[in-house]
Amino acid sequence: MAEVQAKPVPVPDGVSRPYWEGANLGEFRYQRCGACGKAQFYARSACMQCRATDLRWQKAAGGGRIASFSVIHRAALPSFAGDVPYVLALVDLDEGFRFMCNVLHCDPATVRIGMPVRVCFESRAGSEQKVPQVEPA
Repeated sequence: MAEVQAKPVPVPDGVSRPYWEGANLGEFRYQRCGACGKAQFYARSACMQCRATDLRWQKAAGGGRIASFSVIHRAALPSFAGDVPYVLALVDLDEGFRFMCNVLHCDPATVRIGMPVRVCFESRAGSEQKVPQVEPA
């Protein structure tokens, strides 16, 4: 029997570190520009709207809706083979930004565009790092 590979573990850098630290605390963090007020995700060093560098970390409430999704039947990496079929989704969070994640804790056949979801956190084997995902609300 072949050994199961562990799923990839994120490696925080200077810009993304607050995001990943928040995930380990059960918080979904994102940036909001202090100059124009625009929410943005993923972490960057400047606002994508106005290019200002006055970015402030905020904690999302965690609610949102599925904007688009795909049911994966063939894993791109061997470490995800045990999860197939699984759902990869674009989720619009209530705070005004979109992020990509997996939909956990439900039958893939029940996932629909517009479905309400909430952020949850997946542990990764061999690491203390948690990864934000979503589950049905």
